[in-house]
Amino acid sequence: MTKETPKERKERFKAMSSAERQALIRAKMKAEGLQEGSGVIGVAYDEGEVWDLILITSFFPEMQSKKEP
Repeated sequence: MTKETPKERKERFKAMSSAERQALIRAKMKAEGLQEGSGVIGVAYDEGEVWDLILITSFFPEMQSKKEP
């Protein structure tokens, strides 16, 4: 079996429907023993607040993760 290239993998994911991608991610999480959620017991996040934080950080490049050279 040959390992697919990053380009092939990206194309395969783009060809999937949203439901197929979600099912694949959930299956991988289950195989790793992970559950959906924030990871913090008893904590829920407001979707609007999360998007606000994402938008705010887009204005501050120093807050974004940087790839190592």
